[in-house]
Amino acid sequence: MRVDHVSYAAESDGLQATAERLAAKLHVEPVEGGVHPRFGTRNVILPLAHERYVEVVEVLDHPSADKAPFGQAVRARSELGGGWLGWVVRVEDLADIEQRLGRAAVDGNRRMPDGREFKWRQLGVRGLQSDPQLPFFVQWDSGSPHPSDDAHTDVTIDSLEIGGDPERVKDWLGLPAETTSSVIQFHFVAPHGTPGLMSVTFNTAEGDVTV
Repeated sequence: MRVDHVSYAAESDGLQATAERLAAKLHVEPVEGGVHPRFGTRNVILPLAHERYVEVVEVLDHPSADKAPFGQAVRARSELGGGWLGWVVRVEDLADIEQRLGRAAVDGNRRMPDGREFKWRQLGVRGLQSDPQLPFFVQWDSGSPHPSDDAHTDVTIDSLEIGGDPERVKDWLGLPAETTSSVIQFHFVAPHGTPGLMSVTFNTAEGDVTV
């Protein structure tokens, strides 16, 4: 179990402008991600070192977005002006988590403009919707590439600031948050309003950048 990526909902000027703005801050190259047909969303990827990435995501005007929890979550965050949607933990096998949480994982996929297809299963978006401090879980298909494969950078995630309760997150994960990375620091603070991912600090060649 390790931190896989962080998701950022598009701001009012749309997916491309939001992704380009974040990419410029982090000094990384954005990569067109493609459409999630099951979720009614599309994304742009900011690949990072350490097999991690930033996902900038936008909801589509599509029936899937109204039905899928992920599409609903992205729409709700963007309607509030956009910003950090949440953090995502990668596991090798979701079976134990499905049993522990009493929920079934759903399939996800997207196809890149260059023809590569990414496939995964995910679980826990409804938990994120009800309590945004909680991460959701992803299991990448054994034959799928990973979004960080396009990384040509040394930029890394340094820390996550989460408005919430570390004990609540521990109960959800089954482990303390800090066990999900040996290099990322976790700072829990009392939330001002809705709990959730408040900010992410990145290590770049030009110094630390907090978004």
